[in-house]
Amino acid sequence: MSDMSQIAKSSVVTTTLNQDDRSAFVAIVGRPNVGKSSLLNTMLGQKVAIVSGKPQTTRTKIIGVLTNGKNQLVFIDTPGLHKPRNTLGQYMVKSIADSVSGVDACLLVVEAGKPISEADRELVEKFQLLHLPALLAINKIDSIGDKTILMEQIAVYAELFNFEAIVPVSALTGSGVSGLLCELEKLCQSGGHFFPQDTLTDQPERILAGEMVREKLLRLLDKEIPHGVAVAVERMHEREDNSQMLDIDAVIYCERDTHKGIIIGKKGAMLKRVGSYARQDMERFFGCKVNLQLWVKVKEDWRNRERILHSLGYGKNDLK
Repeated sequence: MSDMSQIAKSSVVTTTLNQDDRSAFVAIVGRPNVGKSSLLNTMLGQKVAIVSGKPQTTRTKIIGVLTNGKNQLVFIDTPGLHKPRNTLGQYMVKSIADSVSGVDACLLVVEAGKPISEADRELVEKFQLLHLPALLAINKIDSIGDKTILMEQIAVYAELFNFEAIVPVSALTGSGVSGLLCELEKLCQSGGHFFPQDTLTDQPERILAGEMVREKLLRLLDKEIPHGVAVAVERMHEREDNSQMLDIDAVIYCERDTHKGIIIGKKGAMLKRVGSYARQDMERFFGCKVNLQLWVKVKEDWRNRERILHSLGYGKNDLK
């Protein structure tokens, strides 16, 4: 059992008194860019994980909690399985292994119409080694017109592993998601809930705010730059004048002076766009007005510098 799961399970006594309540920890795994974070957001009915068209958007484990009556599903959204090229990449891959080894079940997400990859096979081997129940979600079914391709894909995966269920879904339209949730709830076990009923995520508000900024950078910047940026929220303070205004100060770290110029843009235009879109997301999520201030600083090769990674929230033990 992972440390995170142990901590969550140790809180049962304080968060619930009803032992008839049921729960399950479910790791969402798969290759980069198959829609894991989008599917998590759709299942929760609220955005807790950032989404972009670029692979390796998710860098760390994000917990989403869905409570439906007596059943509570605790989802762990993991980075896409890839070959690490730097210390940050090593952390991302290790977080996948830690998540899979500390859950009650896994939800493997693949893309409709795509052949089985080596990464998918490695994950299935992990399920078999750990004797771990797993479900398969075939995502993006809205993108294929010929459903015979989908049926053939289901047959191939059914031959590969004895999944608890194989469910075609679309995170974009919501098709099949309610059926997937029904299948996941069958894996819940008695013993109480791990989180209060109104919990949506375990992520601190500062982390969520920083991720909202990073999502806009991923969407608006060129292909290579986004993976070399990180966001740290240095100040988050609600005003005491009853204005219901939240002041947020965040620093965007990049690796080169040339990247800094691109992030800021001509006369600050790009930074203003990033801030405007991020502020809109923050106001929807936090339910109040937000005054967002952004700065850009250069930290060369930060993805390979452990001290900087630690300061950005990546634990020392996760990098070993």
